[in-house]
Amino acid sequence: MRNLCRTALLLVMLLPAVLLAGCGGGSGLQDGYYTAQAQEFSHGWKEFVTIMVKGGEIVSVEYNAENASGFIKSWDNAYMQTMLHSNGTYPNEYTRYYARQFQEDQNADSIDALTGASSSHSSFQLLSEAVLEQARQGDSSVRVVDTSKE
Repeated sequence: MRNLCRTALLLVMLLPAVLLAGCGGGSGLQDGYYTAQAQEFSHGWKEFVTIMVKGGEIVSVEYNAENASGFIKSWDNAYMQTMLHSNGTYPNEYTRYYARQFQEDQNADSIDALTGASSSHSSFQLLSEAVLEQARQGDSSVRVVDTSKE
């Protein structure tokens, strides 16, 4: 009987620790900012993903691209109009869509492709996997990724 009481007491004491470990505390992500950037320009743009990890969770995601002069793709109104008419989406829409899914799911594998932005989806997944690996290692250097391997 005495051993049963000790076992029950031990279980009651360990249960909160086990439950907390399953609620994000075991993500393995280290707090900080992490960036992965495409190795090469594609159609004049170099994509990048930056995340902020706080408390072991991704709390902020930025996905975009820049041209050689540093101009951000989602700010290019002429490009937006052209892409919207030809593909049915545009950078300011799909970059936010992918970033939101990544932040909500905390996982690069579960992100659905948006029609009209499937090549960006492939790049985004590769870049997201790279920043997750950086966050696990606590490596805040900019990771360069070959996104042509789609």
